[in-house]
Amino acid sequence: MIELGGTPKTAPASEHIVDGTDATFMQDVIEVSKTIPVIVDFWAPWCGPCKTLGPAIEAAVAKADGRVKLVKIDVDANPGIAGQLQVQSIPTVYAFFNGNPVDGFQGALPPSEINAFVDKIVALGPEPDNGLDDAVAAAEEMLANGENADAVETFAAILSEDGNHAVAYGGLVRAHLALGEIDQAEAVLNGAPAEISTHAALEAAHAQIVLARKAAGAGPVDELRAKVEANPDDHQARLELANALLANDDAQGAVDQLLELFRRDREWNEGAAKTELFTIFDALPPKDPIVLNGRRKLSSMIFV
Repeated sequence: MIELGGTPKTAPASEHIVDGTDATFMQDVIEVSKTIPVIVDFWAPWCGPCKTLGPAIEAAVAKADGRVKLVKIDVDANPGIAGQLQVQSIPTVYAFFNGNPVDGFQGALPPSEINAFVDKIVALGPEPDNGLDDAVAAAEEMLANGENADAVETFAAILSEDGNHAVAYGGLVRAHLALGEIDQAEAVLNGAPAEISTHAALEAAHAQIVLARKAAGAGPVDELRAKVEANPDDHQARLELANALLANDDAQGAVDQLLELFRRDREWNEGAAKTELFTIFDALPPKDPIVLNGRRKLSSMIFV
């Protein structure tokens, strides 16, 4: 990352990749994010890492074909919004949805991580039309009704029609997890084609497998809750309580415990609370209220 300073210069723009300013931020970012996700790239023309990050994130956004917008803001020419968001070094990237910041990172990332980040943000927005949507919806309904073996067959049938259907791969993983077949779920994920490996559905599937393995070794909720109540600064007990709550299908409770852990000591155990929160956010549907509210609360702790 490079400390702020330098000479302003105009960056190129296109239909879904535009130059933003302090004056247009509300319209370009906040208002648009109520319809589709918006990624904001804070940059400057003299910033070396920005020259690497910029083209990579533009390419990833272009592949999304209008499902996400990229707004590039030159911090030298537009210091107002950067100051409000406490941007102290560049490149810094924030993502907005429904008018709120939902994710972000600082510094240049390798292309694979940039693609994964953009895919995750794209998944917050409306799903694209797909000829197999009805079959996917039917399989999802089977899962919701506990008809897990039937869901496995249906998702597998979808993949026989479209071997690159990332959503079906993710669904097949979840169906195996619902049957308690963690190893089989991981085998399915590992067998997905490389070209869709960074799709949000597969990122979510990976996170779900990680959580499933943690939940399998979780202790009793009541005992762990008692330990936390006896000593609120027992961070290990609070982390284990979050995993136990996940094992009991209480994702909201787990998120609440992890947010409290982050509030008490964000650096504990190499930022374990934040890491686990992002794993839960990745595992749940992007528009789940637990995810949206949890990301907003975490963002308020990080960025404000």
